[in-house]
Amino acid sequence: MKITVVGAGNVGATCADVLAYREIANEVVVVDIKEGLAEGKALDIWQKSPINLYDTRTVGVTNDYSKTEGSEVVIITSGLPRKPGMSRDDLIETNAGIVKSVTENVVAHSPDAIIIVVSNPLDVMTYQAHLVSKAPRTKVMGMAGILDTGRYRAFLAEAINVSPKDIQAVLMGGHGDTMVPLPRYTTVGGIPVTELIEKDTLDAIVDRTKKGGGELVKLMGTSAWYAPGAAAAQMAEAIVRDQKRVFPVCIQLDGEYGIKNCYLGTPVILGKGGVEKIIELDLNDEEMASLKSSEGHVREVMEVLDNMR
Repeated sequence: MKITVVGAGNVGATCADVLAYREIANEVVVVDIKEGLAEGKALDIWQKSPINLYDTRTVGVTNDYSKTEGSEVVIITSGLPRKPGMSRDDLIETNAGIVKSVTENVVAHSPDAIIIVVSNPLDVMTYQAHLVSKAPRTKVMGMAGILDTGRYRAFLAEAINVSPKDIQAVLMGGHGDTMVPLPRYTTVGGIPVTELIEKDTLDAIVDRTKKGGGELVKLMGTSAWYAPGAAAAQMAEAIVRDQKRVFPVCIQLDGEYGIKNCYLGTPVILGKGGVEKIIELDLNDEEMASLKSSEGHVREVMEVLDNMR
């Protein structure tokens, strides 16, 4: 059992570490373009195995995709963060080129791999990977919903003063300010969250969740990595262990919610075959309007990529 992580930066290295520590695969291969970076981080993770007691072998390589051959899951974290003075279109063009090259190399050596995209802008990079891989939509997905619900649940746990383990939640839509948290589908130990928290407080938490990535950038000067890396690893675990987990992931919608050919977060059942079922919730008018608004924003970004092709 082999999982490949492309990109040995903070997110990729965290993801590889979680995969190894949880023994989700026999071998985790880390690939990066910077000489020695993937090798060093993989070696560091392997040297931790006697301390944390796991058997997963971690291997790092510089641009050698032959070592990734036969991967069951490939997680793409590579790409540049948005820098001062860089427009959204510049970021899309740069990272689309990176994701295109990575996907081509991945598919050449692991044609049956399920691809999880973490690179930003998340929704459009999932679109790019799907276009390039020519794989079924069920085998190319973006990691956003697990991260976003993680933030949402963490904020709720603080506000209500309960364990985050007991909070379940659903988020839909694009990754970013137009995401659609669904308080109506949020529970604490099976209790509707609206019975445990005031509406104003809940609304503030929803707003904070939408801006969760930006909050971390302001604090650290860079984007998050612990939660995104762990979220991608959790998706990989659900796939390789055929867990049939219900997670929100970014996938191409093809008629669900009346939306076609748009890459949005939606709850799915995740297992050995990738996305085994897309769950269609019975959204009310307000929730559907928010989802349609998010769709419009994502389509604008998708069109930027289309115009570059």
